[in-house]
Amino acid sequence: MDYKKAGVDIEAGYQSVELMKKFVKRTTRPEVLGGLGGFAGAFSLKSIKEMEDPILLSGTDGCGTKVKLAFIMDKHDTIGIDAVAMCVNDIACSGGEPLFFLDYIACGKNYPEKIATIVSGVAEGCVQSECALVGGETAEHPGLMPEDEYDLAGFAVGVVDRKDLITGENIAPDDVLIGIASSGVHSNGFSLVRKVFEMSKESLDTYYEELGKTLGEALIEPTRIYVKALKNVKNSGVTIKGCSHITGGGFYENVPRMLPENVKAIIHKNSYEVPAIFKLIAKNGNIAEEMMYNTFNMGLGMVIAVDPSDVEKTMKAIEEMGDTCYVVGSITNGEKGVELC
Repeated sequence: MDYKKAGVDIEAGYQSVELMKKFVKRTTRPEVLGGLGGFAGAFSLKSIKEMEDPILLSGTDGCGTKVKLAFIMDKHDTIGIDAVAMCVNDIACSGGEPLFFLDYIACGKNYPEKIATIVSGVAEGCVQSECALVGGETAEHPGLMPEDEYDLAGFAVGVVDRKDLITGENIAPDDVLIGIASSGVHSNGFSLVRKVFEMSKESLDTYYEELGKTLGEALIEPTRIYVKALKNVKNSGVTIKGCSHITGGGFYENVPRMLPENVKAIIHKNSYEVPAIFKLIAKNGNIAEEMMYNTFNMGLGMVIAVDPSDVEKTMKAIEEMGDTCYVVGSITNGEKGVELC
C-alpha cells in the first residue's frame, strides 16, 4: 500500500504545478518575490510606504454551486475568474487595490490538465484585476469527493490609504446611486437556478432566442470584475461615498450594508433594462419579483453612491473602462434600508 493506491497522486500534483506556471507568470507584479512552489507566497510592501496610513483589506469567497455547470458542460477555463472576482470586487468596494491572490482547489482526483485549465481562469481574473497570483493549493480528497468533481475558493489581500477608504459614513440625502452592469448571474443564486432548470447537457445546450445564446453559455458567463472601473473613478477625482457589491442576498441584503443610519436607498427598477436571463429564470421558475431582487443581482453588479455634482464624471470614468452604468436611484431620509419602486 502507498499514497497513490490510497487515492492521492503526488506525481500528478507536481505535473499540475508545472502546467500552471505559464498562467501564473501572466499575473506577476514587481512586488512578487520568488517563484511558484515555495511554502509561502512573498510580496514586498515597499511601495505602500508612500501612503499616509495604509490599511490592508482582505476577501475570501468561492463560486458556490456554479461549479456544477462547469462539470456538466466540461468547461473549466472561466470558473477561476469567478473565484477571483468574488474576492477582489469586495476589496474594491472598500476603495482598495487588490495586491495578491491565492486559490484553493479541492478535488476527488487530480487531473493535471483540468487543474491547469482551472488555474488559467484564476490567472485571467488576476490579470483583469491587476493582482498577482502568488500561490495556492490543490488537494485530492479521495472518498470524500467524486473523482470528476472539485470545489474552488480563493483569498485576496489588498491595500488602501485610510483617507481613500469607502465607509458609507458620509452618504447623505440627495446623493445619487449609480449601478454598474453585471455580466449575468455572476456567482450567486445557482442553488435556485439549478431548481428552475434541469441541469443536464441537453438542457444547458438549448438555444434561447431571447438570450442569443445557449442557456449554459448565459449561466456560466464569468463574474464581471469592477476593480479597474472603480479605480478610474477614484483617479478622476471623484470621492465614492458608498459602494455595494450585489452578491448573495441581492439588493435587499447588500445595498443597506453601505448605508449609515437614518438614510435609505431608493432604486428605480425601470431605470435600466433587466437582462433576459433573469426574466427567463423568473418565468420558468414562477419566482416572485421580490424574491428575484432578494436573490440575484438583476443586472447590476455594483451600486455606488456619489455626490450629485459628480455623476457625469463618475459615469464617464466607468465607461472608459468598458463598463456600462446607469443612474438607478438616490438617497433619502428614512429608516436604513432599500426601497425598490
